Amino acid sequence: MKFIHQREQLDEDDIVVIQCSQTCNIRLMNDANFRSFRNGGRHTYHGGAFDRFPAKIVVPSSGFWNITIDTVTRKPISVTRKPNLTYSIKVIRRSASR
Repeated sequence: MKFIHQREQLDEDDIVVIQCSQTCNIRLMNDANFRSFRNGGRHTYHGGAFDRFPAKIVVPSSGFWNITIDTVTRKPISVTRKPNLTYSIKVIRRSASR
């Protein structure tokens, strides 16, 4: 599966805001869960399938977080290309220290 990936250092209660041109799966994962996801294994995440935007996900704890976006489809996704969509990822910093 191909996906869009961005890794960020985030603080607890920051908000990840995603705009996307089509229905997509959005996952917010720590590094261990991202490695498992990338390798096709079991993983846990915050987020899910979104069809209304902007999608907003609150960061549960401070640290490095991986944001992934992939298309929601029943057809096989091309293994040679990233999903064909327009997107933006923005972080609203809730911490006074930033």
